[in-house]
Amino acid sequence: MKFLFIFITIIFAGFSTTACRETKTETKEVVREVRVETEKTEKDAEGILEKAAKEVDKEVNEEIDKVIDNIGDDN
Repeated sequence: MKFLFIFITIIFAGFSTTACRETKTETKEVVREVRVETEKTEKDAEGILEKAAKEVDKEVNEEIDKVIDNIGDDN
């Protein structure tokens, strides 16, 4: 009886450690860089500095035009 118990224990231990052995699978990691181009309107393409500079240019040009008009009037 003792021999049977030891024999069954050894067989059970052998099957439990070898029957469910994981197979090693190799995976490859692929990294792709994709550039997506979108159509931007002129307002979207400009940054805040460009927008501010256009506003300032517009105001300065208006003032310059006023001064030129005043110089042209010789009344």
